[in-house]
Parts: sequence; C-alpha cells; structure tokens
Amino acid sequence: MVNSSLLTVNDLRFERDDIAVINDACLTLNNGEILQIEGPNGSGKTTLLRILTTALQPSGGEILYQGQILSECRFDYLSNILFLGHQSALKLTLTAEENLSWITSELPGSISVLNALKRVGLRGYSDIPCHSLSAGQQRRVALARLLLSNAKIWFLDEPFAALDGQGVKFVEQCMERHVNGGGAVMLTTHQPIGMESVRRYSLVDSSDGEALDA
Repeated sequence: MVNSSLLTVNDLRFERDDIAVINDACLTLNNGEILQIEGPNGSGKTTLLRILTTALQPSGGEILYQGQILSECRFDYLSNILFLGHQSALKLTLTAEENLSWITSELPGSISVLNALKRVGLRGYSDIPCHSLSAGQQRRVALARLLLSNAKIWFLDEPFAALDGQGVKFVEQCMERHVNGGGAVMLTTHQPIGMESVRRYSLVDSSDGEALDA
C-alpha cells in the first residue's frame, strides 16, 4: 500500500504556566500505519493527543489534515477521528448498550452494538449499568467503540490499560484491521506491542523515528 499523509504536524509547541511541555514537535501520520508516541511520564504524550483532537490549543506550530490547515477543515477532521483515553469515559448510570448507542449514534438495541459487546466478551452484560461492571469490563465497553467507528484516525491513549492478555490481543487485532483498511492509529503505551512495523516518534528527541518492529 502506498502511504499518503493524513496528518502533518510542524513545529508544534505547547506551554503550561510558561513552561514548555512540547517543543517544536514535527511528525506525520500516514494512511495504513501505526505511530507510537514515546517518552517518559511528563514528556507530553497525552497532551499531544489532546492537542491533535482539538481538546487543547497549541501555543504555536501548524497542524494539517490531508494537506489542509486544520482550522479550514475542522468539521471534516472531527468527523474522522476517534479518541480513546486511558479512562473509560462512560456514563456510569447508563448500561453498556446505552453508552455505546449514545457515543456512536447507533440505535439502542441495534445488532451492531450487541455484536460489538459480544466480541469484547460482554455478552449478557448489555443491560447492566456500568457502575456495576468491573474496571476491566468498563474498559471493554469503551473499546467496543473500535468495532463501531468509521473514523479514519484513531488516537489511543494507553489502550491496553486494565486489560488481560486476551483484551490486549483484541485491541491489536482491531488496530491491524483498521490500518489494513487504510486507516491510521496514533497511540501511547508503556506496554510492548505485539505487532510488526510500528513506527515510533520520541517526544524527547523531537525527531521522527524510523519504522521499527514493536
């Protein structure tokens, strides 16, 4: 597959209380690739993802989506990204099914929602309020969004948190399926990734890494 750039970041900077958190970051995210953002705690990995999902405004630099300045194609961009943070971000008073229906705009009781819950190992849990689920089960509800999303770019912040080996394998399979279909993934994780050809970018070095085996 010939890669073309979905996202380009030039000289991105972010300051908090006059302290540089991200300094002149330059990177690209291409169709059909997984990009892992590396760096120690406090290096700005989550901050970078929050900027790229427009939850935070950068202090300087440029972000392009398919060659266009982000401010000029904001609606199209936001319609084509998915963000999963290290917290599940569920409404705990809603059931697993209701949460997925609310987040994805699928109709309550739809076959796609029920199948997604089944595939993440939550068959029979669809009508249980999320406050009654374990942390791992809540995480699986959130990850079921990967089966329902049509977004081109996935931003995943610590997607393997609170998952067992089977859950980790599920996420890796979802990422592989997504990039094989032409999508792209940018993620942070402290865990090794059991996938080949994951490209890495270090916020410490502020230089685009070469493709490496995970």
